Amino acid sequence: TIVAPPSTHGGVVGVAMSQLGTPYVWGGSSPGGFDCSGLVMWAFAQVGVSLPHSSYALFGMGVPVSRDQLEPGDLVFFGLRGRVSHVGIYVGEGRFLHAPSRGKDVRVDSLYSSYWSGRYLSARRVAM
Repeated sequence: TIVAPPSTHGGVVGVAMSQLGTPYVWGGSSPGGFDCSGLVMWAFAQVGVSLPHSSYALFGMGVPVSRDQLEPGDLVFFGLRGRVSHVGIYVGEGRFLHAPSRGKDVRVDSLYSSYWSGRYLSARRVAM
């Protein structure tokens, strides 16, 4: 069982953690199914923050945060060759919550796994 960190950053982490196990649905932005940016958009909407449904558009929101300054609720971005293709929500202790891809449910993964660390681009902090 994964325990949600304290409900810092407007409670968005706790809200997002409530969707663990929800199926990935391309273009999805509701508890029936999410894609990566749809999960972020939905979770932030529950705490009164309106965000776009696009990992690329989300990349332009808020302010940059270095990896060693991440706080729960920060957005973490992934891709290859500098192009954003995926977004998740940092939950603390080097882990992030996301809707990975078709056939996989919303889950928590480590930023430092070989797969994700090789694709990590940056992080942004969105004002609450």
